Amino acid sequence: KLKAERERGITIDISLWKFETTKYYITIIDAPGHRDFIKNMITGTSQADCAVLIVAAGVGEFEAGISKNGQTREHALLAYTLGVKQLIVGVNKMDSTEPAYSEKRYDEIVKEVSAYIKKIGYNPATV
Repeated sequence: KLKAERERGITIDISLWKFETTKYYITIIDAPGHRDFIKNMITGTSQADCAVLIVAAGVGEFEAGISKNGQTREHALLAYTLGVKQLIVGVNKMDSTEPAYSEKRYDEIVKEVSAYIKKIGYNPATV
């Protein structure tokens, strides 16, 4: 990792990892999520067949991401617009919910994210 990435704890530039199975050749592209590096995120996403959208479950953090100008919305829309039609959504920071690992909070996040990704063109049943 770049020294700046280690110091800030964020991805700044895209990183690639390649491996293959008997059936597939796979390249994982780690693209920045931070708003300051959106150009790098677009570069990485434009090369992808599938995107993994990580959604933070923390109170306030999820709401900021799913808000009108939030990064969760922005990244999902950019991925779809750039032609990435396969999407995986992961919910992290479940230990920071109240109470920790709250199923109610998880269900709320699934409902809101599903509604948004459907609105932009993804089929939530296949995500």
